[in-house]
Amino acid sequence: MSSVAIIGAHGKVAQQLMRVLYDRSDEFVGIVRSTDHAEDIYRLGGEGVVLDIESASTDELSNAIDGCDCVVFTAGAGAGSGPARKRTVDYGGSVKSADAAQLAGIKRFIQVSAWGVDDDAAADADETWAAYVQAKRDADTELRARDLDWTILRPGALTNDPGTGLIRLGESVPRGPISREDVARLIVATLDNPDTAGRTWEAVAGDTPIADAVAALVSAQS
Repeated sequence: MSSVAIIGAHGKVAQQLMRVLYDRSDEFVGIVRSTDHAEDIYRLGGEGVVLDIESASTDELSNAIDGCDCVVFTAGAGAGSGPARKRTVDYGGSVKSADAAQLAGIKRFIQVSAWGVDDDAAADADETWAAYVQAKRDADTELRARDLDWTILRPGALTNDPGTGLIRLGESVPRGPISREDVARLIVATLDNPDTAGRTWEAVAGDTPIADAVAALVSAQS
């Protein structure tokens, strides 16, 4: 049984992740911004901790996740936020979470990033989208430099469709959609396989069972 700290636990991927963890009898701590959100975490079977990752100190975040086996960073500024918050949440929140993990002695760190962010946003993209792409790319670059057992997952366009349990996974895959439920199950499959540490993968809907896709890619890259 694992104990997982989820940063950004009120997000839609995180909500799916907590359901999967609960079904496996894993423990989880959800870091959220409001008391109402924390109550949702308790209803899903976990421990809710109210902490704003933009304003909290690294020490405060480290104390909140102390004793967990793994950190999953799924936070994002979300729709309606401007370029400044892409930087403070999508980038700054990731950096602070990695700092907190190291301070707490947690080696395993799984980051949910986004498909295609190694490439610059299109020249005609709006300022907010360009800031989002830059923030995600910089967060991934920063995480790769850490002495952590990190894995970076870059899902395609997220949907609320029921999961199929079937994906396409690789260092680079064609653009496509993927359900949030399948992303959650991919996070868990990654957590279950320590050989996924040090990998950056893109994921979209496909025809390969998730655990098989993970195992095959680990084998191919070893």
